Amino acid sequence: MRLPPEDRGLSPRTGWTRDHWEAAADGLLTAVRPYAGPAGALINLPGPRPSRSGRRSDGLEGFARTFLPAALRVAGAGGADPHGLLERYAAGLDAGTRTPTGEPDLADGDLESWPLITDRGQAMVEAASIAFALRLTRPWLWDRLAGPVRDRIGRWLADALHRTPNDNNWRLFPLAVGGFLAEAGIAEPEARAAVRRGLEHIDRWYLGDGWYTDGRPRAFDHYNGWALHLYPVLHAHLADDRDLRTAYGERLAAHLAGYAHTFGADGAPVHQGRSLTYRFAATAPLWAGALTGHTPLAPGTTRRLASGALRHFLDRGAVDERGLLTLGWHGPDLRLVQVYSGPASPYWAGSAFLGLLLPPCHPVWTAPEEPAPVERRDTVLALPGPGWLVQSTAADGLVRLHNHGSDDQPADAVGPDDPHYARLAHSTATGPSFEGPADNHLALWTGAGPTERGRVHPLGTGPGWAASRWHPRVGGRELPGVTVTSLTLAHGADELRAHLVTGGPAGTPVTQTGWAVAGTRAERHLPGGVRADGRLTSELHALHGFTAADGARVPGGTAFGPEAALPRLTGELPADGPALFACAARLTAAEHPSALADAVTLEARPDERDPEAVLLTVRPAGAPGLRIRLAPGAVTVRPVEGE
Repeated sequence: MRLPPEDRGLSPRTGWTRDHWEAAADGLLTAVRPYAGPAGALINLPGPRPSRSGRRSDGLEGFARTFLPAALRVAGAGGADPHGLLERYAAGLDAGTRTPTGEPDLADGDLESWPLITDRGQAMVEAASIAFALRLTRPWLWDRLAGPVRDRIGRWLADALHRTPNDNNWRLFPLAVGGFLAEAGIAEPEARAAVRRGLEHIDRWYLGDGWYTDGRPRAFDHYNGWALHLYPVLHAHLADDRDLRTAYGERLAAHLAGYAHTFGADGAPVHQGRSLTYRFAATAPLWAGALTGHTPLAPGTTRRLASGALRHFLDRGAVDERGLLTLGWHGPDLRLVQVYSGPASPYWAGSAFLGLLLPPCHPVWTAPEEPAPVERRDTVLALPGPGWLVQSTAADGLVRLHNHGSDDQPADAVGPDDPHYARLAHSTATGPSFEGPADNHLALWTGAGPTERGRVHPLGTGPGWAASRWHPRVGGRELPGVTVTSLTLAHGADELRAHLVTGGPAGTPVTQTGWAVAGTRAERHLPGGVRADGRLTSELHALHGFTAADGARVPGGTAFGPEAALPRLTGELPADGPALFACAARLTAAEHPSALADAVTLEARPDERDPEAVLLTVRPAGAPGLRIRLAPGAVTVRPVEGE
């Protein structure tokens, strides 16, 4: 990918300008061209395996997910199309809708027919991208198509209006299709009804403060930004609907106020949730805020965050030697990939080019870059909606997300822990372990092995803290009568992790693990600490209940490197009294970190009024003291008077 020279005057943090974004879009779109079929309707990219939907669906995905950034590129240039993008996509639209089929794979002589849109079928997802792309390029593509071709495309898209989507962000795909068809005068009553239904569904999931749950009771992840906020706001913008733009734009602005804090100084988004192979799609809500004027961020901050994220991935191997986005995070890594993802799935990242709709004279392109929130000061920010505590440090540019509210479990059952949701903490510099010991996890050990966290019940957030309740599970079942009440306190780069375990046989082994740091080399660094590549350190220090410390290697590494290790503390449930386990923890890239043993002091005593509760006095170094009461399923935190 050929990029212009950096401009460190306009963009002192990243060196990138609008010219770099245009060049990146051109490079990605040029690279997929050799993989288009003769008729241009399917773009079948090479990959390690197809998705569960089959090769035909994967080819449609390649068409649709590259059509959207192509449309943003052309629309952002006012219709200029020197690379002939729209001509090729117009030919594909014609060929793909000639004889839609339910067959998952291609047959000899097949003219690249698209799959039909069915209930919960992948084609519904891709129809939304096609609809937005047609809407963006209408004067230069749709309006110039022959009437019979428009009719066929309209009929194919219209199936999305009455098919049943999955009960999550998929509810927005008929909305996207309906918005375009209503505008084009096709199936108008049904199209407008689809828009209303989509908005009604996400309104049910809105928790306030800019956060939606993605259909399931406690499902919080990047889909908040690259789907649940993006789709209604983009629809309102294209429809020029002032009321909708205000209503959903205000929600977006509230979301961005916290979301902006989740990008590291190196541009990385927090590594949490599913579909992480979409990578820099995480920038789409930033651009949507600037596009609609609903953002708390200065123009130079928006560009700094977005350019930083795009550079982060392009500089770290997200694109292979052919110029194609791979299934993974930095490089290829199928452990991050869901069964619905095929070789072209990463091109959902194309929504990141939404900023090109802003003209070159817009302040988001002309204002000097400003520091990202992580670069300004150390911050600990509570996000009550998802039950998260975001902790960042300016010196090393790391962002840590302490999770006391997201588990992605369905409402009617509890499945195995998903490492990208169930961990107590996630960050911009670490990924979860997939084999061996679970990182950032408290486990009770039974004859069937270590327990999982299961469903997470948030207990609240406040200044510098977040807490939750959960019931340890092993072999798919809860341990009878056992409850864990967990609390995280954060200050600077330091954390206090406290767990009150109620129930369980005396003598049951308990382990607490820390951050899994990864690179080309990971090794023991300090007692209770590990270090990766001599730069990233993870430490634990026992404060109560733990009796031993060691480190453990993580087989297979993580998304951040082939070698990984984590620190670990061990203890056991006592014979009587409350079972309190507490430790100090730290993830840092500081060259010479201070001693973790000096980071916090803790005094614990039983609550005389409740034999199952404990009272803590916590004094973080350099911060006021706190008095904490931990009881089964209840936490209170208040300052020490006079401090």
